[in-house]
Amino acid sequence: MDEMIFFDTLRHGLWVSVLISTPILGAALISGVVVGLFQALTSIQEMTLTFVPKLAAIVAVFWVSMSFMTTTLSGYFSTTLIPIIAGM
Repeated sequence: MDEMIFFDTLRHGLWVSVLISTPILGAALISGVVVGLFQALTSIQEMTLTFVPKLAAIVAVFWVSMSFMTTTLSGYFSTTLIPIIAGM
């Protein structure tokens, strides 16, 4: 395998991982900011108040974006990795 093909495949794989993780990380960020703002405004310092809404938001976004993630990952495998492994 040529060095250029290796690094291009690695770069593409890292970009796919960024695309796949963006919805979940975005949901965690937004829910964390909202709950943190709510805690700062009400002076409630409860640890479970930050954990439960963030977990619920992550699970909901994962459930909604699961088909996007699967399509993106299987597209990467079928167009990039399988031809390299098969030697095409």
